[in-house]
Amino acid sequence: MKSYDLSSSGRWGRDGEAASRQKARSMHLAVQQIDNGVRPSPPWRGLPNEQSLRWDVAQTRSRHEKCVEIQLGRYAIESFLPLFDSVRQWTDRRVRLQLPLFPGYVFVKVAWSERLRVLQIPSVVRLVSFGGVPAILEDGEVERLQRALAEGVRAEPHPFLRTGRRVKISAGPLAGCEGILKRWKDHLRVVLSIEMIQRSISLDIDAASLEPAPR
Repeated sequence: MKSYDLSSSGRWGRDGEAASRQKARSMHLAVQQIDNGVRPSPPWRGLPNEQSLRWDVAQTRSRHEKCVEIQLGRYAIESFLPLFDSVRQWTDRRVRLQLPLFPGYVFVKVAWSERLRVLQIPSVVRLVSFGGVPAILEDGEVERLQRALAEGVRAEPHPFLRTGRRVKISAGPLAGCEGILKRWKDHLRVVLSIEMIQRSISLDIDAASLEPAPR
């Protein structure tokens, strides 16, 4: 059997012991699957080979999202950390910060065979999965969000939302996405949710680009 270094470095906070145990379980599962020659379950099954890249979701230690993104870059692993501008009032001045749109998560484009490398980054707690099946995002979902932020669509975190008046975005970089319509002050906003991580974001969308979502 192959041997792997499952140790992690770095300082863990008050919740570090639980996070460390969770990470160890994730790594041992990944190692066991590799050693036993277990092939990926759906949605990985049916891919051309295990080197095919898909968007995975890495959960990070609190406020370590940017650190993880830097480490992934050093490993030459593609990642996406969506950010939003936030203005904070400090004692003597107002400061503009760039904060994670999905706190605690970084999107990682990785092959099945490379997932263990992601877990070996100290600030990564786990790769999101359900019953041992990786929680994979469709390429189109991530690419549409990347284009929207690059084109200046205003977005910010929103409490996770499941119910409400559903609409479909018919134009722009997010065309094809469905969300929940909300009125905020004098503006219409659309709330998009990612079920697998129980996170939502709200976006400024022109009303002319919206239509009722099919039932």
